[in-house]
Amino acid sequence: MFPDITRDDIFRLETRRLWLRWLRATDAAALANFASLAAVAQMTASIPHPYPAGEAERFILKAREETAGGQSLILGITLKNKARTLIGLVSAETGSGRNAEIGYMIAPSAAGRGFATEAASALIDTIFSLTETRTIVANTRDHNKASRRVLEKCGFEFRESAPTNLPARGGLHPCDHFALTRSNWASRDRTRRMPGMAQQIARRDEDAARANGHRWDQ
Repeated sequence: MFPDITRDDIFRLETRRLWLRWLRATDAAALANFASLAAVAQMTASIPHPYPAGEAERFILKAREETAGGQSLILGITLKNKARTLIGLVSAETGSGRNAEIGYMIAPSAAGRGFATEAASALIDTIFSLTETRTIVANTRDHNKASRRVLEKCGFEFRESAPTNLPARGGLHPCDHFALTRSNWASRDRTRRMPGMAQQIARRDEDAARANGHRWDQ
C-alpha cells in the first residue's frame, strides 16, 4: 500500500510542533512508560495490561518490519525540542478494498495540547497524497471523548456504534466508528497537503542522481 519513500527509516514528517518518524530501539523505555498505564491500555485494542517485560522492544521491532514492508506506516511522535522524547504513536494499516485504518496514542503527560490532532492530520494528508486510498476509517471506545474529538477535528464523520473486537480487552466492546472519504478530505480548506518531507526527498533525489552517474555537489 505505502510507497518506497515511506519504507526507509530516514522517512519522517514535520508539523508545526512535531516530528513523526520511524520507531527506534532507544524509544523502548519511553514507550513502555506510557503504554504500561492502565488508562492508556484500556482505550486500545491491542496493548496488554499488565504490560509484559520486553513488550515495547517487541512492538518496535514489529512496527519497523511492517513499515519496511509497506503494509503499515507506524511512526513515533516526538516534540521539536532538544530531547526529542517519544510522546506517542500514530499508525495506518491497509484495510478492505482501497481503505486504510488509522490509530493514534498520546502519553497522558502530553495530553490536552492538540498533539494527537496535529499528528493524525499529518498522517491523513500523507495517506491521501501518497496512496490511492479512497476512505480512511477509525474507531474509538464509546466513552473515549478525547479520541472522538480528534477524529471530528480531522474531518471524520460518524458512521455507527457497534460491538467491536478488542483482543487485548477480552472480546467485544461498544465502539464508535468513523470515516473520512477522499472527496471530503479534498474539499477541506488546506493550504498545504503534504507535511514537510524535505530531508527524505533530498536524499531520494541525491540517490537518483548518483545512480545516473551525476555528482550531487556539482
